[in-house]
Amino acid sequence: MGNTQPTPPSGELRATGTLDIKDSRTDKTYSVQILQGGPEGDTATRAMDLRQIKTSPDEFGMMTYDPAFMNTASCKSAITFIDGDKGILRYRGYPIEQLAEKSTFLEVAWLLRNGELPAQPEYDKWVHDITYHTYVHENIKTFLQGFRYDAHPMSMMCSAVAALSSFYPEAKNIHDPASRDISIIRLLAKMPTLAAFCYRHSKGLPFIYPDNDLSYTENFLSMVARMSEPKYEANPIFVKALEILFILHADHEQNCSTSAVRAIGSSQVDPFSAIAGGVAALYGPLHGGANEQVLRMIAEIGDPKNVPKFIDEVKGGKGSKLMGFGHRVYKSYDPRAKIVKKLADEVFKVVGVDKDLEIALKLEEAALNDEYFVSRKLYPNVDFYTGLIYRSMAFPTDFFTVLFAVARTSGWLAQWEEMLNDKEQKIARPRQIYVGYGERPFASKLTDRFPKAK
Repeated sequence: MGNTQPTPPSGELRATGTLDIKDSRTDKTYSVQILQGGPEGDTATRAMDLRQIKTSPDEFGMMTYDPAFMNTASCKSAITFIDGDKGILRYRGYPIEQLAEKSTFLEVAWLLRNGELPAQPEYDKWVHDITYHTYVHENIKTFLQGFRYDAHPMSMMCSAVAALSSFYPEAKNIHDPASRDISIIRLLAKMPTLAAFCYRHSKGLPFIYPDNDLSYTENFLSMVARMSEPKYEANPIFVKALEILFILHADHEQNCSTSAVRAIGSSQVDPFSAIAGGVAALYGPLHGGANEQVLRMIAEIGDPKNVPKFIDEVKGGKGSKLMGFGHRVYKSYDPRAKIVKKLADEVFKVVGVDKDLEIALKLEEAALNDEYFVSRKLYPNVDFYTGLIYRSMAFPTDFFTVLFAVARTSGWLAQWEEMLNDKEQKIARPRQIYVGYGERPFASKLTDRFPKAK
């Protein structure tokens, strides 16, 4: 048999035609190239090609106005493919369903960065190097202990990741492949340790050091939950759940936090600082904090019998919001939600179903069978189920986004390195459309601008 492997992507955009634009102001027609990426890639035109459209030579030229980047491609990428209409998510061409079923998180982290699945020797060295670098400097412990006991874990996490850059000044050598490599390994290795330390601090518990005899996810659970036992043994259902959730959250194309990492990284800052920016963006309730909002919504409903009333209020636009349903990208069912729904059922068999889980399941049933939600494609998304799973594993609600950040670090780093190696990328500097005053003379309204000290 011949080679059945697909042709590797070229990484380049190809011209597929031209778009003619007629300017009604001048009656002139301009031609711009239509570009496409891979075989399933979207089509686009280069925004700079629009600059030729102007009414006079001294005019700046045409721009596009696109608040929130709803229809602007800021980069080309070979990492993650999403088809929101069809509910497709792939990492480097591999369907998320297959990766969640068959791979490990560190295997996926390698794939995201390198573009191919690792051979056994590559994987063994990758796991060894990450395991070797799980410890953090003792001064990081002192740094974290300076936070109040009730500090939000994401605030602590963001600060701790940024602080790491001061411990590794050589990380500034971002154009040196060896420097990038060790920085990526350090970040992947230390994020679970930092996350666990933030958890223990908020609980007033002593920090637990990494146990390098354990797997990546088992080690994290050990640092979170270990008490006086000489050797921590994690619940295998919880280990499996966390491993799959890490894979599902590893990357998701050009979302808010990934765009933040790329924009910050475009200034050629060290990766620790760029990833800290990603953590900060993920902190927001419209992004990584969405699964927190699911649990808060369930708490507000209070009892399974209140679900019909709540659904009616949502449909009537009476202030109640249905959190964890629908998605900005997916216009059909979120493919990750299907996987997590099955996973949630497995976890619930272990921990049981309490009142809050009953509320969630009734919400799910109502939304999936009500024409109001079905017609609007408001299906449960990944945030709906992950919040329930994390709660079942006894993680506090304000820690959910930290778990998200641990997983997403793999995608952020892959995107950051891809951006650095893209010769078309420059420092991010969006344009604006000025809507303020024209030039006007200064006329102060103060009567005494320089008061004397009393």
